[in-house]
Amino acid sequence: MNQKTITSQAITKYIRTSQYKSSRVLQQIQGKSYSEAKLMLQFMPYKTCKIIMKTLDSAFHNMKQDLSINKKQIKIIEAYANKGPVLKRFQPRAQGRAFPIKKPTCHITIKLEV
Repeated sequence: MNQKTITSQAITKYIRTSQYKSSRVLQQIQGKSYSEAKLMLQFMPYKTCKIIMKTLDSAFHNMKQDLSINKKQIKIIEAYANKGPVLKRFQPRAQGRAFPIKKPTCHITIKLEV
């Protein structure tokens, strides 16, 4: 039998966290099955896990057009974070000086395959 591969992806943009903090979590779930990655994300203590879980669910539901798909068959083939725009803010300091604050953002991409 010839079984075709089904792929889907989800992208979440302008997340208010650094690219490095997000990619640290994404590297741990890359190559895992959907259900295993979901379980891992539930028990990780990082702020980005909640956002990554929503992106993972979105990619799963993009694929879920075919109802015969099992959650354990779905693999994460790609999971990465790209750098987004940096929000520039200023903090007032002593003697009238302005101290720059950079608030990084990132874009998260997750690709799934059966």
